[in-house]
Amino acid sequence: MNLCFQNPVKCGDRGSCLFSALITSNYKLGTWNLGFNGRVLENRKNIKPPVVTVKSVSSSVVGTVEGTKRDETSVSDAIVIGSGIGGLVAATQLAVKEARVLVLEKYLIPGGSSGYYERDGYTFDVGSSVMFGFSDKGNLNLITQALKAVGRKMEVIPDPTTVHFHLPNNLSVRIYREYDDFIAELTSKFPHEKEGILAFYGVCWKIFNSLNSLELKSLEEPIYLFGQFFQKPLECLTLAYYLPQNAGAIARKYIKDPQLLSFIDAECFIVSTVNALQTPMINASMVLCDRHYGGINYPVGGVGGIAKSLAEGLVDQGSEILYKANVKSIILDNGKAVGVRLADGREFFAKTIISNATRWDTFGKLLKGEKLPKAEENFQKVYVKAPSFLSIHMGVKAEVLPPDTDCHHFVLEDDWKNLEEPYGSIFLSIPTILDPSLAPNGRHILHIFTTSSIEDWEGLPPKEYEAKKEDVAARIIQRLEKKLFPGLSSSITFKEVGTPRTHRRFLARDKGTYGPMPRGTPKGLLGMPFNTTAIDGLYCVGDSCFPGQGVIAVAFSGVMCAHRVAADIGLEKKSRVLDVGLLGLLGWLRTLA
Repeated sequence: MNLCFQNPVKCGDRGSCLFSALITSNYKLGTWNLGFNGRVLENRKNIKPPVVTVKSVSSSVVGTVEGTKRDETSVSDAIVIGSGIGGLVAATQLAVKEARVLVLEKYLIPGGSSGYYERDGYTFDVGSSVMFGFSDKGNLNLITQALKAVGRKMEVIPDPTTVHFHLPNNLSVRIYREYDDFIAELTSKFPHEKEGILAFYGVCWKIFNSLNSLELKSLEEPIYLFGQFFQKPLECLTLAYYLPQNAGAIARKYIKDPQLLSFIDAECFIVSTVNALQTPMINASMVLCDRHYGGINYPVGGVGGIAKSLAEGLVDQGSEILYKANVKSIILDNGKAVGVRLADGREFFAKTIISNATRWDTFGKLLKGEKLPKAEENFQKVYVKAPSFLSIHMGVKAEVLPPDTDCHHFVLEDDWKNLEEPYGSIFLSIPTILDPSLAPNGRHILHIFTTSSIEDWEGLPPKEYEAKKEDVAARIIQRLEKKLFPGLSSSITFKEVGTPRTHRRFLARDKGTYGPMPRGTPKGLLGMPFNTTAIDGLYCVGDSCFPGQGVIAVAFSGVMCAHRVAADIGLEKKSRVLDVGLLGLLGWLRTLA
């Protein structure tokens, strides 16, 4: 995935963006002549192209240049649309089972919102730098497991503090890596609620330990599901009990202090972009406990290395990833998904199609003109698109940051009511606190983001759009300058601002959304769809599938999807009778949400 955080209408004057530099260059990959300026693409028959690293993006460019005919020799086992973390985990998990997988990515590097881009000596993470799933123990270290499956391992740097909260009434709370240190910090702020704090987070640990004890595969595959139940009945019943419950309701059983409950809202907002009353308890527990169990670990070289490593591992397994492959539609044959059509007219066919696009993009754009399945209608009644973000990527002089500055900060200065309002709260990552190699000497990276709706940016002429970006960004920076870093504005050496329009354009996400959020108070995760869809042969993966947003969640989605697809194409055990019963039951349960 490529990202240029400049004007979505036209790149700025500071220099060529990465995308522009690449499409005007030629790369000859073995016997493949890839001329992105209009040369004919040639391929010698029966010769598999070697994997080649394109230095400017550190990414392998491989794949079939011509489309495929629909015959047994050319049909893949699975086509994955998009190379976000969910799509890549699904693809690699299938590839290690000896499935033939083709990943189609719109841009020239993988990763989606977990990608990266480079400017003026800086390596910027596109999305969050808070990385879960990188530990060396348990079953929820899903990124570690996914990399290991394809023979990859990344060096990581432990983060001693997950996040430093700066909240109304001068409430300051650090989430330390060590659980006991965190509890000591929180109870020192709310000594009268010590018992309630221990009880609430104790329930989180009960859920986390149950989940962490299970082998994580598809909840839509009955042989696995029943096997896990017979091996771990208590843990399975615990998860079933909490599946329809939300974190806020459970917190209120034990905690009465309104400011402490507001703090838990802020904890959950980072997880789900909604308050605790709307955050499923299972999601909250995964994050609120894994930060202490496995800890937050930042990959050396940046978050983009995760997708790059998975993509390289996929190719090593004999599968392919094709970049600059903009999927425009999913091909149906008698109601079954059988292939995809690209913007340039090429067609590729497979036994199964896995969409890493959002469900809105999948059913509203890739299947445009097809009747929306009832299950998707129900999903859209329960969930809406979460807002997008305003992103500010900056390089600053190192001396503006105090020596003891934490890597991650959450800022809500004046009023708890602003938590979920556009531009109300600010999340700040400074990954160079952990990995200085991401920036030139004497510089730090600040990645600032705050919720913003695309409606706030639509219909603006280019000059007004640019002026508004600068104005909104300046106000956000001034808030950080006042709260955290005096002199911040004058220390800036590099700045780029991205809006929801930017996210929509470069991440191909409807309205720039970062996933679904409930319309009202949900019944936990009960209404969240899994990977199968009402269209035979079509699966979804990513943040609009169970269990939702976040790196660890989309990786879980990828693992589940790969297992279900593997069963359907004969690479895992399968019972058709049990399948019909379980999928019917799960569909009925979602109607109760």
